[in-house]
Amino acid sequence: MAPAKPPEACDTGISEARGRGAAAVGGTLTAGTAKPPSSVVSPPGMVWVAGGEFDQGSDEEMFQDARPIHHVSVEGFWIDATEVTNAEFKRFADETKYVTVAERVPKAEDYPGALPDMLVPGSVVFSPPSKAVPLNDHFQWWNYVKGASWRHPEGPGSSIAKRMDHPVVHIAFEDAQAYAKWAGKRLPTEAEWEFAARGGLAGKKYTWGDEFRPKGRYMANTFQGHFPEKNTAEDGYVATNPVKAFPPNGYGLYGMAGNVWEWVSDWYRPDYYARLASLGGTARNPPGPSDAFDPSEPGVQKRVQKGGSFLCTDQYCSRYMPGGRGKGAPDTGTNHLGFRLVKSG
Repeated sequence: MAPAKPPEACDTGISEARGRGAAAVGGTLTAGTAKPPSSVVSPPGMVWVAGGEFDQGSDEEMFQDARPIHHVSVEGFWIDATEVTNAEFKRFADETKYVTVAERVPKAEDYPGALPDMLVPGSVVFSPPSKAVPLNDHFQWWNYVKGASWRHPEGPGSSIAKRMDHPVVHIAFEDAQAYAKWAGKRLPTEAEWEFAARGGLAGKKYTWGDEFRPKGRYMANTFQGHFPEKNTAEDGYVATNPVKAFPPNGYGLYGMAGNVWEWVSDWYRPDYYARLASLGGTARNPPGPSDAFDPSEPGVQKRVQKGGSFLCTDQYCSRYMPGGRGKGAPDTGTNHLGFRLVKSG
């Protein structure tokens, strides 16, 4: 038994409205017209997203925990234009001497039943099987790899030397929080993240519209081929990509679909959207539930993840859609999980 908990799934035209709110046609999304606070210097690498109202969630049959769609409003905020990169995280780690969860020796009391030889630093890595396998057992493609960490994404022998502009991975929730404190920022709420991901478009399947490949062009790093054993990398990447490799959305934000999952601040509950909808009206700046519950693992508290990753595919999950939701144990990072941060306006 590995100390870390493998994720259950692949878990878990550009608008002119760059850095400001955009009115949307064809759905319910009203974005504010507020400009960035005049007294605040634009934070480097961040984009101002004016607040507004939108319909959060998805009516996709596969996304039962993203139902029902409900009306939400958020206030304006700054958000990182890209996922936090290896170069940025290295500056943090070098300056603070921070050691990530994956680089620490796991405590036996935290992982009862774990074999002693597995209580060593490491993390969860996608390891494609050699042949097609049933998709009802994710342990067939996730392995706990000793020595895997943000510095060594696939384990000992792998390096980020040529991936400094790729998103940092193998980030546990507390790692993201530690970086956020150092940077003077915070993790976004799920509502803020989804509002930003939609980029001013209302009711669209993807962050760029309704067509997955407009004019045959890949708009995000996802999985092509046959999941999980064969990724043909038709989009140019088998694993992570440089954070600006694909077009930004209407707010000028890169990687809001695919590449790596991103932590948000909310606890995960599959019934949270139903709770919000039952209150009626507009949910204003919803902070997420006060506690976590996942009926698939009653004893494990999870946090929400958003955006999907390079492993997402309609053969297994399509959570690169902005309304899709992922989830993960806070103490577990993987080689397709990172984060970006926000600052309040």
